[in-house]
Amino acid sequence: MKISKLITIVLVVLLVSCGKEPEPIDISPEHFHASVDRLTDIMVHDIFSPPVASRVYAYPNIAAYEIMAQENSELKSLAGQLTDLGAIPSPKAEAPVNFRVAALVAHMDLGRRLIFSEDRLTTMRDSLYLDWGEKDAQTFEASRDYGLEVAEFIAAWMDKDNYKQTRTMSKFTVDTSDPSRWQPTPPAYMEGIEPHWKEIRPFVIDSANQFKPTPPPPFSMDPESAFYKEVREVYDISNEITAKGDESEEVAIAQFWDCNPYVSVTRGHLMFATKKISPGAHWIGITKIACRKTDRDFDQTVQAYTKTSIAIMDGFISCWDEKYRSNLIRPETLINEHIDENWKPVLQTPPFPEYTSGHSVVSNAAAEALTSLFGDDFAFDDDTELAYGLPVRSFTSFRAAAEEAAISRMYGGIHYRAAVEVGITQGRNLGRFVVGNLQMEEQSSLAQNNSENTN
Repeated sequence: MKISKLITIVLVVLLVSCGKEPEPIDISPEHFHASVDRLTDIMVHDIFSPPVASRVYAYPNIAAYEIMAQENSELKSLAGQLTDLGAIPSPKAEAPVNFRVAALVAHMDLGRRLIFSEDRLTTMRDSLYLDWGEKDAQTFEASRDYGLEVAEFIAAWMDKDNYKQTRTMSKFTVDTSDPSRWQPTPPAYMEGIEPHWKEIRPFVIDSANQFKPTPPPPFSMDPESAFYKEVREVYDISNEITAKGDESEEVAIAQFWDCNPYVSVTRGHLMFATKKISPGAHWIGITKIACRKTDRDFDQTVQAYTKTSIAIMDGFISCWDEKYRSNLIRPETLINEHIDENWKPVLQTPPFPEYTSGHSVVSNAAAEALTSLFGDDFAFDDDTELAYGLPVRSFTSFRAAAEEAAISRMYGGIHYRAAVEVGITQGRNLGRFVVGNLQMEEQSSLAQNNSENTN
């Protein structure tokens, strides 16, 4: 009934539009922000893991960017730069194509393919389709068809990134014979997520282990060992900061950067999840903040999202490669076993191995991408977590925010110092490699705002 009703409305709109002069279809950066935000909201609703969420952001952004690079001579296509990506088809329609409409169509169509709750996205899409068709049916149809053609092209490339194959691979096996190996943690004791994420095809880095970090300190519960001292440090910091009560800045920092989609809440015999954004989603939110603050146009906005999401996804591939290589046990397990059986971390421990810190790697990779676009000293107010009841935090630069995101994991009681510090280095090196090897501008004009927009 709903489909037939929509078809009727579209036909009426098209008939009416034939009898009047076409209106310009105006597309602003806010349209793209809205499309990205809708993906974020749906991923929170559907509870996507952080690595998978990075994939959901990246491919729709790339499709939109490639379309804009067809029109904008200052944008350089990513064909031949991203692994196995060829040139997208050129428009074939005789009618004029509105490339911004086509970019949004491709973004929404690829997003729809990557989520579960498709209806939450198609509702927005159908509303836009009706509006655009009413203004200029001929241009809309040509633009829509081109956007869908590019989405199909990018989807074919996407389908060869090994994601589907990893869905059929074996689950992670917990090794209880080795005391250094990761074990599921309370309250849900979830199995390790995405143990085969290193098999996903990267975008810019040449392999999952290109930025393989130094190993963590050798496992030992000898009080004089470097590893035990790191375990003890997590315990001592946690007790110190929680003793401050509501005045603890460190606890506030930990909560602000939690970004754990898997938080489980137990009430009586019931267990349910509280829904939050992923670490990548937080940095996608920061991208929106930066674009709005500098009044970036549509093309520059798409570029910023694309560059940042590419760095984030490659960051997750690199980090997850190390996580399941070192397979290191979390602080919560060891502290409860050897130091204090009643201790609980400030944050709920995520369901995957400890080393290196995902927040440290991904945040610093994203910060390098954003710094390359907006400058070294770009100050901003981060309101990304307002929707989750957390106040705004202010930062003097993207790198400063990334450093806070990294140390937040120690404050939260879920990472040792080595995972944080080595993770920062891993993320920065990866991010700088992405920036240095990804040419997105034929000319430098898109980057000229860097020095002008750092205040």
